[in-house]
Amino acid sequence: MPITWYTHNWETLSKKKLYEALTLRSMVFVVEQNCVYQDLDLKDESAIHILGYKKNLLVAYARVLFNTKHASIGRVVIHPMFRGIGYGKRIIQKSIEQIPGNTPVHISAQEHLKGFYESLGFLQTASGYLEDGIPHIPMVTIANHSNA
Repeated sequence: MPITWYTHNWETLSKKKLYEALTLRSMVFVVEQNCVYQDLDLKDESAIHILGYKKNLLVAYARVLFNTKHASIGRVVIHPMFRGIGYGKRIIQKSIEQIPGNTPVHISAQEHLKGFYESLGFLQTASGYLEDGIPHIPMVTIANHSNA
């Protein structure tokens, strides 16, 4: 069964979908990765939310944020039962589709996912750092929908 994709801004994001997204983010980032951090960062209201469902289960999520010079993709998460089958690539592609072409796209990637993001056209832009106790690296690509 294929994934059904939904794209929402704050006004169109239902309470149910928001709750499912926050639940998946908490399941992975807080519980699985044992990372206590402030997930509710007041950025969800200005984000574009990309949600991928198999039947009624949220299996992929990301959010896209914009400022005047670039976009960023963050809170990228795949349900633990659905990893390793291409959903990570699909959620990044779906996220980039929301960004105007030739716009720089920034991410704060967990360091162990460097090769994954490089395979999608991202390049490391500076040395690594700790974010919430987890090694991260800054990466950037240019939104190019012909490659997405």
